[in-house]
Amino acid sequence: MSTRRIRGAAVTAALAAAVTACSAPGSGGSGDGASAGSVVIGVASEPDTLSPLLGYGKDGNSKIFDGLLARDAGLKLKPALAAALPEVTDGGRTYTFTLREGVEFSDGEPLTAADVVYTYRTVLDAKTNNTFKSELDAVEEVRAKGDDQVVFTLKYPYAPFAARTVLPIVPEHLAGRQDPNTGSFNTEPVGTGPYVLSKWSKGEKLTFKANPRYWGGAPKVKSFTMAIVADDNVRATRLRSGDLDGAVLPPNLAATFKNDDGKRTYRARSYDFRAVTLPTAGKVTGDRAIRRALDAAVDREAMVDRILDGAGRPAYGPLPADDPAFSKAVERAHDLGRAKKILDEAGWKPGAGGIRAKDGQRASFTLLYPSGDKVRQDHALAYASDAKEAGIDVRVESATWEVIEPRMKDTAVLAGFGSTGDPDFGLYTLLHSSVAGDGFNNMARYDNPAVDRALDEARRGQDPDQRRSAYATVQRVLVQDPGYTFLTHIDHLYVLADRWDGLTTQLEPHEHGFASGPWWNIEDWQPKK
Repeated sequence: MSTRRIRGAAVTAALAAAVTACSAPGSGGSGDGASAGSVVIGVASEPDTLSPLLGYGKDGNSKIFDGLLARDAGLKLKPALAAALPEVTDGGRTYTFTLREGVEFSDGEPLTAADVVYTYRTVLDAKTNNTFKSELDAVEEVRAKGDDQVVFTLKYPYAPFAARTVLPIVPEHLAGRQDPNTGSFNTEPVGTGPYVLSKWSKGEKLTFKANPRYWGGAPKVKSFTMAIVADDNVRATRLRSGDLDGAVLPPNLAATFKNDDGKRTYRARSYDFRAVTLPTAGKVTGDRAIRRALDAAVDREAMVDRILDGAGRPAYGPLPADDPAFSKAVERAHDLGRAKKILDEAGWKPGAGGIRAKDGQRASFTLLYPSGDKVRQDHALAYASDAKEAGIDVRVESATWEVIEPRMKDTAVLAGFGSTGDPDFGLYTLLHSSVAGDGFNNMARYDNPAVDRALDEARRGQDPDQRRSAYATVQRVLVQDPGYTFLTHIDHLYVLADRWDGLTTQLEPHEHGFASGPWWNIEDWQPKK
């Protein structure tokens, strides 16, 4: 979902108090860290686990692990642990991978096909507590063919399957001896990637050092630290003080570094969108007329201009307007008059203070957003203001994720989603009724048979035109029966000390910080001469 569960206000306060202490000489910030081959980066949240079996790194770019395939700067698939792209036979139902020779895990044990088989079988095991099994629904069987080949048999041809094999591979000789849900591997991982975890101070930082056994060659950045700084303002302060070499920042704070000659701003396009979940279990949000009226009342263009300072685009649905599967027919303008008409026709009549009511129920609900996230706070407040113009009272509250999660079933949340690679990767878990309420999947518990059918058709389809048509159906139905109010697609902004060459950005998903950002290829950075 959104920034993964952070440890809340207590962490923020502790980090704020530690700004001065952490910026002391030798702490690894830009004052001395970069010249010593180390980098300290400020991110908003930390993972719950570092085990791919539970979802860590499943979309690629994990620095500890590798998948069979990886993505380059343009998101084109390339071999990683596999020696080449897969051989695809049987009409798209069989994928055969041959492993790269000489790859070792960081503990010195060789990578074999058995490790790949173990990884996928464990991920798909019903007893493994991950929420992304549905992403590998097409897999019927995975088996080893000798020590260096892996064969996947699919239940049905699944067009984007190769892109799913960026899933990191774990060592069976370690992870296989533990319970995947509770074992020490979750916090003490061993992989084949360019870095190894050297220390994890929960709620504070994760430190990584170069893996001397890495098959891709020794990185020039010998160590890097991900400092967990939940509050946007604290992150900017630590970057300005030299305590951090780089950070992910919202537009208003990134702009304050514009004239800093020693720093450089990177802007990444993304599939990341902000939306309000409208739970069907809510007394007000469960009313389709309320949801349709909110969709018409919201001023998306104003949010892009005023909140994102132009660093984004209006969101008319879960797919951005430049995605090949986006349907231009769903673009729609802010229309307060239409919002009021929808409510009038549905029996929601203006009452005290201009707030509408129907059968004794006021058009009022709570909207939660995560503490310390200025961009979400601003979206929530703007949304509430637009809703009030239509006669709907939205009460905005901040909370930690520990507070938000138990309330997601029947309380609206200012959420963030978005996946790159293929429309199936983001839309199925966002909208399909079969995953409703499974962790952050389908948070609104949306249930529309027409959408389910179209998602299933697109998932199993091979013809590109047929798939685009199915996704167009999904987008059209969402306008008539919205489970979310889609607000904006946001660009990601990063500010870093200008000390290294080789920094680029990719088209990014919602999840960014650890995997995405200019450090997605930190193992390839070179010191500036």
